[in-house]
Amino acid sequence: METRYQDSFCAGAGPTLLFVLMTALAAGCTAGGGDGLDASGRPVGEGGDIPLEATLASIQANVFNPSCIVCHAGAAAPLGLRLDKDNSFTHLVGVSSSQEGSLLRVEPGDPDASYLIRKLEGSASTGAQMPVGGPPIPQATIDVIRLWISNGAPPDDTGSADVAPTIVSLTPTPDSSGPDFPAEIVAGFSQDIDASTINTLTFTLQRAGGDGTFGDGNEVDIVATSVALSAVNQRLATMDLSDVPAVADRYRATIFGSGPNVVLGINALALDGEYRGSFPSGDGSEGGDFVVEFDIQGVAPTLASIQENVFTPSCAVSGCHSGPSGASLPTGMDLTSAATSHANLVGVESRQEAGTMRVAPSDADSSYLVHKLEGTHSAGSRMPLGGNPLERPIIDAIRAWIDSGAPQ
Repeated sequence: METRYQDSFCAGAGPTLLFVLMTALAAGCTAGGGDGLDASGRPVGEGGDIPLEATLASIQANVFNPSCIVCHAGAAAPLGLRLDKDNSFTHLVGVSSSQEGSLLRVEPGDPDASYLIRKLEGSASTGAQMPVGGPPIPQATIDVIRLWISNGAPPDDTGSADVAPTIVSLTPTPDSSGPDFPAEIVAGFSQDIDASTINTLTFTLQRAGGDGTFGDGNEVDIVATSVALSAVNQRLATMDLSDVPAVADRYRATIFGSGPNVVLGINALALDGEYRGSFPSGDGSEGGDFVVEFDIQGVAPTLASIQENVFTPSCAVSGCHSGPSGASLPTGMDLTSAATSHANLVGVESRQEAGTMRVAPSDADSSYLVHKLEGTHSAGSRMPLGGNPLERPIIDAIRAWIDSGAPQ
């Protein structure tokens, strides 16, 4: 459970409901030594008749439900981590931690390397011990979670032989609107999926083409870095977008359950995919495409956003502007961080076009960076070298940053 306490679950609640929620939280989440608490850290007699054992169903009932989902549920769940029954498996097992990307939230077979355990035991390098604001989960209970992970972190079931798979979660959330282009799109399924059917033909992404609508012929097909089923979780498919330029627009993700190329469960049944505004997908019958849309605001006219979405993925690569600064180009121009990019660009004269600033504050038209990106330069190749030209909305954001004075 990753740190960032949210109180948005109370938004819109009436005074009576708010009082009840606050009273319940005060009873169940008051710090202390654990007196009067059961094995899950709940007040004795609170309820729950599932014995604590090393299964996901038991951990859900005895830990996640009473101690976690008050925060980690719904579209506003901290760091996108949802721990309700329909989402906990696909949001934990085989999923990279948002706070420490080198670790999985749950690494099957290795509790010591699982970020969930570190957050529960208080040994994580970032943030507070979970659950925030409440007593720590007893070590005996954590040991049961450790055992579940050591046993491979299995789901509650493997799916029925005669039931088609459905989609139970998607990140980003359908119909959401966010400022940042996602590094990946992650779909969670109700049962194990045939890995050979997760590919660029069955899991696709389109951009609306700047008008926010689809079906008018100007859509842009997004070429993902990869599309694959997780190696450690056969219910988790990821579309890697780490090399895709961030463009502000509306996007449409499609996972196919009908047509010539479809997602199949390991029971050989096609995806029951129709999305009707909530999860799980489907109409109860095999077949049907999962089609959802979301909005991305894209690259903002700030150096931080330009660095994250343009310089780092497209310029500061090995053999190009990876630094350190020096006498020769292109590696002499260090674009590896916002600070080095500012120092190497703003007010610095171009070595290819004497008398022209790489970035002339408040004057995008006179900035050599813009000339190189738009292809109006007098020397060398258009940037990014060897890649597709940046799309107009991205260049416009860079222009706007320069025209605003190119602040750091």
